[in-house]
Amino acid sequence: MMRKALRIGVLAVIIAISGTAAVYVATRDDNEIMAVSASSIPAGAAATGGYTYERLDNPPRTIVRDSAGAQLASFTDGSRTVMLTGPSRTFTESRFTKVTVTSTAWIRLAPQEWSAGAEKNTWFTDWLPKTVGDTSADVLAIALQYTDGAADQMSKKLRVGGDASFGPDSAEGRLEKSDFYDYLGVDWDFAGGVHEHAEPMRARSLDCSGFVRMVYGYRSGYPLLGTNTKGPGLPRRAWALSELGPGTEVIHDEKKQATNFSALQPGDILFFNLEPQLGSQVSHTGIYLGIDSDGHRRVLSSRKVANGPTFGDAGGVSLIDGAGTYAKAFRAAKRL
Repeated sequence: MMRKALRIGVLAVIIAISGTAAVYVATRDDNEIMAVSASSIPAGAAATGGYTYERLDNPPRTIVRDSAGAQLASFTDGSRTVMLTGPSRTFTESRFTKVTVTSTAWIRLAPQEWSAGAEKNTWFTDWLPKTVGDTSADVLAIALQYTDGAADQMSKKLRVGGDASFGPDSAEGRLEKSDFYDYLGVDWDFAGGVHEHAEPMRARSLDCSGFVRMVYGYRSGYPLLGTNTKGPGLPRRAWALSELGPGTEVIHDEKKQATNFSALQPGDILFFNLEPQLGSQVSHTGIYLGIDSDGHRRVLSSRKVANGPTFGDAGGVSLIDGAGTYAKAFRAAKRL
C-alpha cells in the first residue's frame, strides 16, 4: 500500500521549570499540523524536590508526588514502565480516523523493575529528577514514529524510524513474520546463539509483535529474546509475550472478552484473540494509547489492512471498549 510522505519536525522543545510550552508536530509542505502537539506542564508538575510516596493496589504500585501534592510518576511493582506526568499532548492520525488522543502521560523505562520501597535506592534518586520534565521522545512518541506518513528517523546512518508497512504474508501461513531487524535491514544476534537474517522483502516492515519489540526493545532498551520462551527479555510472538513474557499482569486472560479497564494506563501492552477459530491463544498485540476525544479507549497496533501501525479504524475501529472487532477480541494486558 502506498503511503503519503510527511516531514516530521520539532518546531519547539522548550520545557523547563517555568512550565514553558513544548510543541511537537508533523507537517506537510503547506505546514498543516498533522501529528503531535504538546502544551505546558500542569501546575505543580515541575517541582523536583520534597517528594512524597503513596502505595496503591490493583496493581501494587507507588505514586510519587511533588511538594505541592501533584502526581509526578507512577511506578508499578515488577515493571520497568513508569508513567510520568508531563505536558499535555494530542495524537492524530487523520488518514484512518477523525478522533484524537490527548494525554499528560509520558511513558519511560526505569533502569530496573520497581518494588515497594525502591525510592530509597540510589538508581531512583539519580534517575527521577533527571526524568521529570524530560520532553525527548518517550515510548508513545516513538510508537507514533511508525504510523502512516511518519518521516524517517536516522541514527548512525541507519533508518530506525519512519512509516512502516505490515509486510508480506509469511510462507509459513502466519502473519507474525516481520520483526524489528527486518525493518532495519540488518541481521541480528540474540543471546543464546540465535542468529536471524533480515529478509529484504520485509525491509521497513513490522508485524504486530515486531512493532512492540521495535518500540520497547530496540528503541527503548528493553532486552529482546530470539525465541518464544520465558527469559529476561521480550519473546518474539504475541502469544509468547502474553504467556511467557516479562512484566506485570494488569488484566488477566480469562479466555473471554475483557471489559474491566480500571487498571490500564497508557503504554500497557494489550493482547487480542483475533482468530478464535484456531483456539483461545492470543494472536495480536499492541500498545494502549489512552482515551480518545470520543471517550473511548484506543490501541495502537500494526495490522495488515492498514498496512502498518495505526490507532485508526481501517479494518475495524481501534477500540478495546464497545462491540467492535478489537473490543470483542480483547483478552489481557501487561505492563513491561
